[in-house]
Amino acid sequence: MTVAFWCVLIALCLPYVCTGIAKFSQGKFGPRQNHDPRAFLATLEGSAKRAHNAQLNSFEVTPAFAAAVIIADIVGNAQPVTIDVLAVLFITSRLLYIICYLADWALLRSIVWFVGMGLIVSFFFVSM
Repeated sequence: MTVAFWCVLIALCLPYVCTGIAKFSQGKFGPRQNHDPRAFLATLEGSAKRAHNAQLNSFEVTPAFAAAVIIADIVGNAQPVTIDVLAVLFITSRLLYIICYLADWALLRSIVWFVGMGLIVSFFFVSM
């Protein structure tokens, strides 16, 4: 498996890391909250709420990233190392995005988000 494919797996796991942070950072999540975790997540505030929002955004962007990696691999015009580098850069941007979200650095978070989206678009350009 290529590095880029491993990065897709990492991207698929990142939302669940954010979920764990959201649920367990305040120490309030327990068996009773597990009966309706979405209602519990809706009551969060502060960094836990931001972790939940990062989770939602991660679920939103992951399909585009996975599709870009798969399409670039199928087309086959890009060097495999180029695809791998773009994938690692995307995962790095997602980790920075999550950190910015948790730290409440809104402007920097938006900039990092645009970088990540630019990286997704880059997969298509390197495959031409």
